[in-house]
Amino acid sequence: MSKSTNILQESVAVILAAGMGTRMRSSKPKAMHPLAGKPMLRYLLDNVEKIFDKVVVVVGPDMDEVAALAAPHQVVVQKDRLGTAHAAMQAEPYFGKGTVTILYADNPLVSQKTLRNILECQQQHGVDMVLMAMECVDPKSYGRVIEKNGWVRRIVETADATEKEKKNHLCNAGVLCAKVKSFKYWLHQIENKNSKREYYLVDAVAVAVQEGRRIKALRASEDELSGINSKSELAIAEHIVQKKLRKKAMDNGVTMIAPETVFLSADTVLDEDVIIYPHVVFGPNVHVHSGVEIRSFSHLEGCEVKKGAIIGPYARLRPAAVIGQDAHVGNFVELKATILGEGAKVNHLTYLGDTEVGRKTNIGAGTITCNYDGVHKHKTIIGEEAFIGSDTILVAPVEIGNKSLIAAGSVITEDVPENTLAFGRARQVNKNKTAK
Repeated sequence: MSKSTNILQESVAVILAAGMGTRMRSSKPKAMHPLAGKPMLRYLLDNVEKIFDKVVVVVGPDMDEVAALAAPHQVVVQKDRLGTAHAAMQAEPYFGKGTVTILYADNPLVSQKTLRNILECQQQHGVDMVLMAMECVDPKSYGRVIEKNGWVRRIVETADATEKEKKNHLCNAGVLCAKVKSFKYWLHQIENKNSKREYYLVDAVAVAVQEGRRIKALRASEDELSGINSKSELAIAEHIVQKKLRKKAMDNGVTMIAPETVFLSADTVLDEDVIIYPHVVFGPNVHVHSGVEIRSFSHLEGCEVKKGAIIGPYARLRPAAVIGQDAHVGNFVELKATILGEGAKVNHLTYLGDTEVGRKTNIGAGTITCNYDGVHKHKTIIGEEAFIGSDTILVAPVEIGNKSLIAAGSVITEDVPENTLAFGRARQVNKNKTAK
């Protein structure tokens, strides 16, 4: 039995990912463009893997990055880009003997529910092919799906549509599902009699209709099925993804003061009772524990913030930063590869890189760890309950002991033992300004 409930036949998903995305005006393959920090192809794979028995990804030549992302699934190369039907034909040896569904990497937001519905609809008596369709507010250049008595009769492109047909907002999303034996036959009947001399998968619909086959248009939302072919369409999809991520976070107990100004990554983990103020950005790999406040204009990436901590405003947490329980990271503070202990405070104008800070230690304004000598990175270790005075420069590698105090304005180049007062500044000299 197939992975999908009530589906008896083996199900194979073929994802067409060979497009270069010319209209993206980018050297990056279209499938690799990110939404909330995750490549488009990965969104589709995450859902397809849970529904289909087998996944095949069609890539173009020299698309090693796309092939690597598709692993461990079967990858085939479309050496010559001769259209979508030609791309699907490259995967033909892997169709199996059950049903095959053709999907597109640039339609990344198709949900698991819709994918399951495609397979279940195909199993219904009298359905030879399932075509995914969407009701578009603005159909743009999408082909219109023309139905009669509940069955698809044809797909007409916008340029060829009559005024009456243009008023029909049911649009073709390109996704097809059929039994393998029939689909293979239709695929080989497609011709390239068009201006680009390419083989278009949509023509399989016309071939099937001409045979008298029954094709069902299965509806799903425009948010799910809209294609991404330009940077402006990528931005629209990003908006859709961000709305979903914010809603999920708020449904799980996160408070967002102005949700539309908060930007999340696909893998952001926010526990309940987190409060996020306006204009906060989360990069990849962030986990924020319960009771944390993230204040405005902060940027977090690759970090962990533990229970009850306060971040920002205007704070930047870079990869490998770990903020301890009830710790404070204030305005214009940047932390990179730094562990800030429980209850520690770094409240103003500070950079800490490759640093360990003990519990309840206070870091004064203007403190800098000099962790890079131009060749290697070095570590700074600051003990518990220490006090680092304002405008201190800590030249790594260096270690500050527990309960030690560093005088303001010091440059520290040597280790400081526990419970010690350290000065590392030039002696002050006062002169009479009128003296000659």
